[in-house]
Amino acid sequence: MAGLIAIMIVPLLGLLLLHGPIPQDKGYHVFADWRTCLGIRNFGNVASNAAFLLIGVIGALWCHAHLKTGARLSWIIFFLGVALVFFGSGYYHSAPNDDTLVWDRLPMTLAFMALFAALVSEHIGAQLEYKLLIPALIVGVASVFWWKYTDDLRVYIWVQFAPLLAIPFVLAVFPGRFTHRHYLLYGLGFYLLAKVVEYYDRETYALTSAWVSGHSVKHLLAALAPLFLYWMLRRRHVRDG
Repeated sequence: MAGLIAIMIVPLLGLLLLHGPIPQDKGYHVFADWRTCLGIRNFGNVASNAAFLLIGVIGALWCHAHLKTGARLSWIIFFLGVALVFFGSGYYHSAPNDDTLVWDRLPMTLAFMALFAALVSEHIGAQLEYKLLIPALIVGVASVFWWKYTDDLRVYIWVQFAPLLAIPFVLAVFPGRFTHRHYLLYGLGFYLLAKVVEYYDRETYALTSAWVSGHSVKHLLAALAPLFLYWMLRRRHVRDG
């Protein structure tokens, strides 16, 4: 448990104590693909979010109806956060600026923090879910508003990446109550790949002869992460012994 706490807290302390404020790069809002289609501005980056809605709704409904063991509430909130990315990110990409970016980031923090609560409670103790979930969600939401009103991304960066650091640590250190935990690594891998493709937004757009941008591909790859978690939940069972 002490190791997990360190994995979560040390990066935050490092950002706050050893690194100055990280402002939002205004160039972030400049994407490679600005084309309008069907009357929708930046159509590629807006429409590619549909994958989040589909996977999020399917996952939340399945968890509500069928998940009887494990961190049921945390998983439902995770998939609801994924579904809400469709609306938040779609709204942002229709008019990219700092104000609309708030609505892009809020549902992502809900998903990240719910995922963290699910992982911790399923690997360390079921009683931790309700103790962790609400505070984690509050911290996630607060990180977005902290950035918006201070122009400092440090806490938001931690909220986004700390749960991802926790995944390989939890898998390596704690015995799993359920099978198919390796699907967590598949999801993590696709999310990290999505971040790489996002960085090469313009290069991807040029490489595909202006067919699709890196940011649009990023949405599709990132949506595969919750898809693998959905498959994990459907296929897993309690380990014998």
